[in-house]
Amino acid sequence: MNNIIKLEKVNQVFRTEEVETRALNEIGLEVKEGEFLAIMGPSGCGKSTLLNIIGLLDTPESGKYVFDGNDTQYLKEKGKTELRKGNIGFVFQDFNLIDELTVFENVEMPLIYLGISSSERKAKVMKTLERMKISHRRGHFPAQLSGGQQQRVAIARAVVADPKLLLADEPTGNLDSKNGQQVMELLTELNKQGTTVVMVTHSQRDADYAHRVIHLNDGEVSQEMVQRTIGSLLM
Repeated sequence: MNNIIKLEKVNQVFRTEEVETRALNEIGLEVKEGEFLAIMGPSGCGKSTLLNIIGLLDTPESGKYVFDGNDTQYLKEKGKTELRKGNIGFVFQDFNLIDELTVFENVEMPLIYLGISSSERKAKVMKTLERMKISHRRGHFPAQLSGGQQQRVAIARAVVADPKLLLADEPTGNLDSKNGQQVMELLTELNKQGTTVVMVTHSQRDADYAHRVIHLNDGEVSQEMVQRTIGSLLM
């Protein structure tokens, strides 16, 4: 399997007038196509910073990042946006749905940005909502949904364009145990169907769904554990 993510000696520093904080220190990381990687560590260790760099939302201070064969080191913001569109989906702890839009309209948004025709958008949205078992709520607004249902919609929006990479930042953080388990099962199913998943989590229970877990501490990889082989879960 080819690497979809490769980071070499990645550093990230945040500065104010008085303080310099090193968020990531010499990070090296490779993620293969079809892998499910969990990133763990205490608050402030650099997990979300690393996820933002992987998602092309932020640029490292130094080091090299290759995404899907593309060296992103010298890409300007427009180039990163183009590479991100349709290739990377995002799922967040707080769902980030637009309150004024229905379930259908929230999920449809990425396809509008990609310039996909109305008829094709409708077919893709409905297929994705059915995969997420939330199609019966397509005309409802986020405030009319439970937390678990909102996260299903958020996942549907993230994967409706069939991205190669799905990034999840604490996807069960606002959910109870039952809904959290259902969300993790959805992510696992998407991964089995070929989507590469990188997830930040505080939960060991959630991390147990991943093929591999890395632990960050003070911006460095302090521990790595392979839990299951990728091939055995994709069969």
